[in-house]
Amino acid sequence: MQKTSKGRTPRRPGQKKPSNTERDPVGVYCRIRPLISEDEECCIEMISSTTIQLHAPDGLKANRNGEYKETQYSFKKVFGVNTTQMELFQDVAKPLVNDLIHCKNGLLFTYGVTGSGKTFTMTGSPGEGGLLPRSLDMLFNSIGPFQAKRYVFKPDDKNGMEIQSQVDALLERQKRDSQQSVPKTPSSRQKADPEFADMISPDEACKSESVDEDCCFSVFVSYIEIYNNYIYDLLEDAPFDPIRPKWLDGGTPIRNKEFTPPQSKVLREDQNHNMYVAGCTEVEVKSTEEAFEIFWKGQKKRRIANTQLNRESSRSHSVFTVKLVQAPLDADGDHILQDKNQVNVSQLCLVDLAGSERTSRTRAEGSRLREAGNINQSLMTLRTCMEVLRENQMCGTNKMVPYRDSKVTHLFKNYFDGEGKVRMIVCVNPNADDYEESALVMRFAEMTQEVEVARPVDRAIYSLPAGRRHKNQAFKDELSRRLAERGGPVNPDDPGLLNQLIESLPALPPCELVDPTDDQMLPRLIEVLERRQHIRQMMKEQFNQTANTLQSMLQQFNSQLGAKETFLHDQQSKLNEKDKVILNQRTEIERLEKKSKTLEYKIDILQKTTGMYEQDKRSLQQELESREQRLQRELAERRRMEQRMQGVVTDTKLKWEKECERRVNAKQLELQNKLWVKDEKLKQLKAIVTESSGAPAERQEKPERPSRERDRNHAQKRSASPSPLPTVPPVHPMHRRSHSAGGEKWVDHKPSSNLDLDTVMQPIIPNSIKVSTPNEKALSKCHKYVLRHQELASDGEIETKLIKGNVFKTRGGGQAVQFTDIETLKQECPTAPSRKRRSGSAEGPAQIEDLENKPPAISTSLAYQKRRKP
Repeated sequence: MQKTSKGRTPRRPGQKKPSNTERDPVGVYCRIRPLISEDEECCIEMISSTTIQLHAPDGLKANRNGEYKETQYSFKKVFGVNTTQMELFQDVAKPLVNDLIHCKNGLLFTYGVTGSGKTFTMTGSPGEGGLLPRSLDMLFNSIGPFQAKRYVFKPDDKNGMEIQSQVDALLERQKRDSQQSVPKTPSSRQKADPEFADMISPDEACKSESVDEDCCFSVFVSYIEIYNNYIYDLLEDAPFDPIRPKWLDGGTPIRNKEFTPPQSKVLREDQNHNMYVAGCTEVEVKSTEEAFEIFWKGQKKRRIANTQLNRESSRSHSVFTVKLVQAPLDADGDHILQDKNQVNVSQLCLVDLAGSERTSRTRAEGSRLREAGNINQSLMTLRTCMEVLRENQMCGTNKMVPYRDSKVTHLFKNYFDGEGKVRMIVCVNPNADDYEESALVMRFAEMTQEVEVARPVDRAIYSLPAGRRHKNQAFKDELSRRLAERGGPVNPDDPGLLNQLIESLPALPPCELVDPTDDQMLPRLIEVLERRQHIRQMMKEQFNQTANTLQSMLQQFNSQLGAKETFLHDQQSKLNEKDKVILNQRTEIERLEKKSKTLEYKIDILQKTTGMYEQDKRSLQQELESREQRLQRELAERRRMEQRMQGVVTDTKLKWEKECERRVNAKQLELQNKLWVKDEKLKQLKAIVTESSGAPAERQEKPERPSRERDRNHAQKRSASPSPLPTVPPVHPMHRRSHSAGGEKWVDHKPSSNLDLDTVMQPIIPNSIKVSTPNEKALSKCHKYVLRHQELASDGEIETKLIKGNVFKTRGGGQAVQFTDIETLKQECPTAPSRKRRSGSAEGPAQIEDLENKPPAISTSLAYQKRRKP
């Protein structure tokens, strides 16, 4: 729940910045630390110069399905394990030092888990200097010839600077020099460690080429640490008290002549709404060695401890601030312009954040546990501020950013709300044990890249013409050269110059009067003096003429130089416009590159998804094909079963039709016999009646009893159901077998798969061409076509079908066959019992008698049927 601002001191309104201020995202870089041993498992892989991939180690489930989840993160640039300190400085810190020289603020901080190499990246080691010593070296290499004398600039204890005159600065230097002869504390006699004297090799030294030569510069450094959310000055010399005991973390007091722990400092806001540490020591330095000696002095006071994960773990956040003060020279280019409003102060903050850690891994207890809690709390506040800033910028909201929840975020509030370039180096340890912590760091870095800060603008600090220092130096050099041509520099105190001038005049005659009547010596003396006076006048005129000539030459030179300066100013303005266009284009290119990387990442995801879908599609297609094949087999099996069942149904139907016909015939015969018996009785009764009447009637012919054969014939005529095949089948008059043996030519198509049956009746077709496969040549020579087709009948016997047709020509010149009818040749065994006969069926005596009256059957018979094709 956010606290309301009611009851607080109203804040002074800040400077209103234009709404169209250009903004740049926070530059986030990643540096991968090498593994300590090759046996350690790695969980980070460098995909490209801007992308890394984080994958879960063996044995760790990254999602609910139990699969390993690989995640890619993009940065402005990724530095691998083989990256040198010089390469890192060229890409990250060098642009910030250039901006510092051009009056622009900068913030650089390292972030990561404990033991990931943050302090090494910032400080370095002998022979491998980090970002801090390299930044100091580049700064002093660039402004070395243009530095002001010590104590010309003086801090005003309100985050500003004052200018002192040359006399005040000289008195201040003499006062400080006299005080340094007496050491204030025991530590003042200590010297810097020699192992840090060769942090940077001369081959790696660099400098900025675009330094304003018409300004004087001074560098001030300060070093603080934020420990347990309290700010301490690491450069403060605490008074030494040999009697009062010192308490260290609540332990036993000690008396070993150490400094009393310094008091915590407070944050204040200056008139420009910038945060600063009140009462912080700011030391003016004039060289890289002196600046690094001051840094190492404070570094020895910084709190470090030994943990399970890091032998020298930083227990506090350290902030090393480099302030660059610059002021313009006056119009003559000799002295600094005594105007406080023309003094410009820019600063570069180099921050080494303490690493986040889990107490379950570090096994911290007591004070170490409290330190870890405060470190994690401050880093959590930093993440919260970044999230709120990102939400306000992307969604247009106006939520309050909780800067005051931590001293770290409160100190650097003006960088995110004001102007300045912010860069962050994310240090990661690829060890698999740090996988979860590294994942949190990566998510924070990914979110930080979306936060934007206002782009610093160039500010003109004076309106005087450029090149004043160069003009003054050129004038002095030219004057010295001209005077040297005339015999050396003008110095009235030089006796050699006076003797040379006297020797150039005419020599004086002897001036001794030995005779009062000598009237020649005085006229000669007067003549010599007059000649000397004349020579002096000529020299004076020549000197004035030379001075006028030189003055005219200087005026002409100044006019030409002014024209050139105007031209250069115009060209510089054009160049600045081009630089702005180039900068805008670079910003647009970076934005497009970032968008392109995002799209490439999305394309990779879509390609992987498409590959998965394609694989699923192939597997489903294979499964579909297998099911279709199985379905086709089942359909074929079903058709075969239907054909088989259709044959069985047909046989059963024929059997029951025969059985029904037999029973109907037997019933008809029985009724006819009963009718005949009744007729006989009726006739006998009629005869008796006739005889009783006395009129003998002629004996009528006795009616013949219907025989079985006649009844069978009558029943066959009356029955509508199909009768059983007769012994001799009827022959169709239009399709006699003898017609097949005519004079027409036939194509006898007998497939090679047909079997030869040893039957008495065989189809013989004279005047035929026998083929196993029909062809156009054989069809063109014949008028008829017959196909011998064999198949298995429902009773298990082989059945031969002769499929006949007419051959005629088509319009295209080919041959076609039109089928007309089918003849069937079937072999049966009459003595074999019916396979479908029921055990309960009984045959009447008529059937038994019919079987007895039949002639004896032969072993085989060939039934010949012929039907016309519809």
